[in-house]
This record gives sequence, structure tokens and C-alpha cells, in this order.
Amino acid sequence: MNFTKLRYLVARNCKLFFRDKGTFFPSLIAPLILLFLFIAFLGDVYRDSIRSVVEGFPISDGLVESIAGGWLISTLLAVCAVTIAFTANTIMVQDRVTGARNDLLVAPMSAGLLALSYFLATFLVTLLICFTALGAGFCYLAAIGWRLSVLDVFSAVLDSALLALFGTALSSLVCGFLRSQGAVAAIQATVSAAYGFLCGAYMPFGNLAGWLKDVLMLLPGSYGTGLLHLHLMGGAIEAVTEEGMPPALAEALKQGFDCTLDFFGSAVPVWVCYLVLGIATALLLAAYVALCAHMGRRARPRRSVRNFT
Repeated sequence: MNFTKLRYLVARNCKLFFRDKGTFFPSLIAPLILLFLFIAFLGDVYRDSIRSVVEGFPISDGLVESIAGGWLISTLLAVCAVTIAFTANTIMVQDRVTGARNDLLVAPMSAGLLALSYFLATFLVTLLICFTALGAGFCYLAAIGWRLSVLDVFSAVLDSALLALFGTALSSLVCGFLRSQGAVAAIQATVSAAYGFLCGAYMPFGNLAGWLKDVLMLLPGSYGTGLLHLHLMGGAIEAVTEEGMPPALAEALKQGFDCTLDFFGSAVPVWVCYLVLGIATALLLAAYVALCAHMGRRARPRRSVRNFT
């Protein structure tokens, strides 16, 4: 593999994304706008939900704010990690529509190297925006009451990176089949509208019907969302025992807000959540590689060489 060519291609794809102000700035600002909207319009809803779970027990307003804030930040990150990846992957489709992909393949490089550059550029862009949103979330949590441990902070960073990788693999596979900008816009709108509900970001699974919850637990994104809920809310939930409340109450909060997931009635350990998310990402990446290999063979058909001697 020619790493010099790969580096130039990745830099080229990132520059094209950042140069398009109509795509870059909305993608960067959208998580911050969503954070503000969640705080302004959904904050009271989550606070009331927390108070309903702990009804009859005295709980400080600061602790309620910390739990609700952890839910809001984890919801934002779970959704943005996938939706931003679809936005960043428009460069791949745009090159296919404009013919720039064919021009790049005229140079002595393989189609696989070009596909890898699209993947890495999308991942870097998604990671940058997710970490920006995570940093803003940490600032908000520090302002309302910091309840995170050092391990929680590093775990949240790891969760965000894994979800960004998962979103990149998913978007790369889906966008690999697209041939027009209109199709990309339609997919982006569909993912933005539906993914938050499908992964359990907008509404806890406990509020859903039993059969629907079991179906959604078959989707790998649900486990990534659960990891973010655990690491951004777990510290605040554990703090309820410090205020003299029974541990059973903390466990009820964890189950009510998806910090503890269950699969058909069986509790899912944290390492299993990471395993499911990792396997799903690997399978999506393998499918993307197979798709690129197939498209590479079609793009460069074997030419016969005639011997005129």
C-alpha cells in the first residue's frame, strides 16, 4: 500500500468537506443546536421522568439536573455519530456523480486505495465533530454539577469513537450503492428522522412495548447508545445512594434510563455491548470492502492484449 498516496487522498477528501461551507458549518453547528434545543424543550420532560421514578424519596435538584444532563448528552452523541457520518460521506457520491472518481483512477492507484481514503476521511470528520459535541457536553455537565469519574470520561471518549467508526462503516456501505445527490439527501433525511428512535436515544426502551423493545435490541446501535447512557449518567445515578437512598432506587434509575440493558429478559454485560458493536462494525466494514472490490472489477475490466508479432 502506498501510504503517501493514501495520505494525500484523505487530505483531499477532508479539504473538500471543509471547503463546502454549506455542508461543514451545519454539520458542526447542528450538534450544538440540538444540545440547546434538548436543554430548552426536553430538559423538563426528563427531570419530571426522574422525579416520577424516585417519587417519595428526597432527591436534590442538582442531582436531578446531572442525571437529566447525562441523558441529554448521551442522546445527542448517539445520534450525531451516525447522522454526521452520512453527511461526511457525500464526498464519495459526489466524486461518482461528477466523474472525479474516474479521473482519480486514471492515476496509478487501485480502487481499493481510493475507497479506503473515503472511509478514513469520513471517520476523521465524524470523529472531529463528535468530539466537539462531547467537549460541549462536558462543559454543560460541569456547569450543572460534575458527577463523572476519570474512567467515565475516558469511557465516553471511547464510546464516541466506536460509534463514529460504526457510523462510518454503515454510511460507507449504504452510500456505496448511491449514484445521485438526491439519493444521498433522501437517505440523510431518513436516517436523521428515524435513527434516534431505533437506537433508543430519544425514548428509553422501558417506555416501549415489550415486542418492540426486543426487536430494537437486535440493532447494534442500541448497545452503543446504552454505553453512552451508562458512562454519562452512571456516576450521577450512583450518587443517589450518597444522599441516603436505597441502592435499589439507583438500580431502578439505571434500568429506567437504559444504563442497564436486557436482551429478552437477560441482563447484558458492558463487555457484551462492546463486543456487539465491534462485531457489527467489522461486518459492515467487510461488506464495504466486498462492495468496493466488486465495483473495482467493474470499473476496470480486464483488457485483452493482442500479440501482433
